[in-house]
Amino acid sequence: MGWSMAHGTTDEARLGFAGTGAVLRRTFGYGRAYRGGAVSAVGLLVLWTLTLLAGPLLVRRAIDEGIAKGDGSQLNASIAMYVVVALASYLSFRFAILQLAKVGEAFLRDMRTRVFDKLLQQSMAFYDREKAGVLVSRMTSDVDSLQELIQFGLVMFTSAALLLVGTTMLLFFLSWKLMLLCLVAMPVVTIASVKFQRDSNRAYLLVRDRIADTLSSLQEGLSGVRVVQAFAREHIESARFAEANRDLYRTHMAAVRIQCWYLPIVEFAGAATTAVALGVGGWMVSEGEMTVGTIVAFILLLSSLFEPVQQLSQLFNMVQSAAASLNKLFSLLDEPILVTDRPSAIAVHGRAPIVIEGVGFSYGGGEPVLSNVNLEIGVGERVAFVGPTGAGKSTLAKLIARFYDPSVGSICLGDIDLRDISVRSLRTEIVVVPQEGYLFSGSIAENIRVARPDASDDEVREALDRIGVLGKFEALPTGLETQVQERGNRLSAGEKQLVSLARAALADPSVLILDEATSSVDPGTEAMVESAMETLMQGRTVIAIAHRLSTSQRCDRIAVVAEGRVVELGSHGELVAAGGHYADLYTAWVSGLGGRF
Repeated sequence: MGWSMAHGTTDEARLGFAGTGAVLRRTFGYGRAYRGGAVSAVGLLVLWTLTLLAGPLLVRRAIDEGIAKGDGSQLNASIAMYVVVALASYLSFRFAILQLAKVGEAFLRDMRTRVFDKLLQQSMAFYDREKAGVLVSRMTSDVDSLQELIQFGLVMFTSAALLLVGTTMLLFFLSWKLMLLCLVAMPVVTIASVKFQRDSNRAYLLVRDRIADTLSSLQEGLSGVRVVQAFAREHIESARFAEANRDLYRTHMAAVRIQCWYLPIVEFAGAATTAVALGVGGWMVSEGEMTVGTIVAFILLLSSLFEPVQQLSQLFNMVQSAAASLNKLFSLLDEPILVTDRPSAIAVHGRAPIVIEGVGFSYGGGEPVLSNVNLEIGVGERVAFVGPTGAGKSTLAKLIARFYDPSVGSICLGDIDLRDISVRSLRTEIVVVPQEGYLFSGSIAENIRVARPDASDDEVREALDRIGVLGKFEALPTGLETQVQERGNRLSAGEKQLVSLARAALADPSVLILDEATSSVDPGTEAMVESAMETLMQGRTVIAIAHRLSTSQRCDRIAVVAEGRVVELGSHGELVAAGGHYADLYTAWVSGLGGRF
């Protein structure tokens, strides 16, 4: 759709009547599943509208047939009917609100699930270009905008439209002459409403953008709080957030100022029209053209004429804001998934060599990160990728794991292109262990089951025992049911990495990709992590992104990656003897000048 969440204002501002209509039509398409509930809610609102219109007519009857004629029975009957109508009004409106809320909340529940499912399926390329804070905003502030429409807007919009139509028809029925006179104020209200809608739409679209910016600043500051505190940047980050917050305040106040001139106009138009109706209506009563009950009913109904106009104007802004939010959510749903199954994708099982042929890759169509990479990794072979930062070694590993697809060339497992293998099947054959083991809130056992949700308790314990760390975790006060808290904060870096390795053991892949899995562990558990990792690597094809030469020395072959190419390939001894890039790195490491690269 050509829309970027980082620059949402331009396209959102173009979401006029046509764009809003298109979004709402699509929304109604999604809403077919809730049609029964919506129809019953509208039926209840129609009944409620009829009860509101019946009230002034019953007052008219009480005055003209009861009070004016001194007929107590007519007066009592009118009062009794009014009580029944009031009770029907209360019940119909109450159940209409409940029914609409039920329909709306079900729609929002399903929309959140659809969007979240789509986000989980997106490739790493999507997350490279999108800000996490903006994505969170889509699921928070934009859904909140829809929540406001669901909770208040649907009821107000439907009831105001029904009340406006019903009141207009009834006023013409009571006195078409007086009604035409009162309609003189409508053009002023209509022009003011159109201007209000246009100005407020621009203002609230800007508010949505400022909310996203503020959330992005908040998320970034909290995610990087350790760095902020380590470098005493609290005042700088506070200033950045304060500036974003001030921008949000200014845009909110601009929106409020638009309401400040519009609402008094509608109130004044209603008061002026009521005054005209009283004056002219009183003269018509004196001339015998209208009864007292009719003029009272007319005045009561007039309040139901301008209030719906005001509500519809304000609600149109709410609808526009909700449509803009829906447009952004639909944009996420329409975002193509770059790494997905081909129609002919197959499942694979068993061990096979990895063949890389003529691979080139660039992020987002930019400068090439990899160019003409050719490499074959045998079954059960251990290969280290080494090279300077930014050389492309991590990118190459991500391509092998199919987090991305090559821009040119191919990567095959045996004789099958990775793009012809189902993603789910590939994830069981190739597992990545990152530098830092990421844990979710929950127990240790639940975090290990990330690899296989259906694994039994015995299988979880077996995975831990296989890498030699079962005793360590069973020794905890609550054993494998120990809650690790958010991001595994209750465990040390080494313990988190052990859980990550246990996950890999439970998955039992044929290919293991290690992104220097010991680089961030604490000294107390480093030896245990090293031992667990060595056990895990047994009998598997291993690709290690090596930042330490001690890691590369343990591998069968070393691929030196520089400037997006594999410039050297061989064993540790062969590459040292060759006197090339690797030999220079090794010499620097031995001399103590570069333990990591």
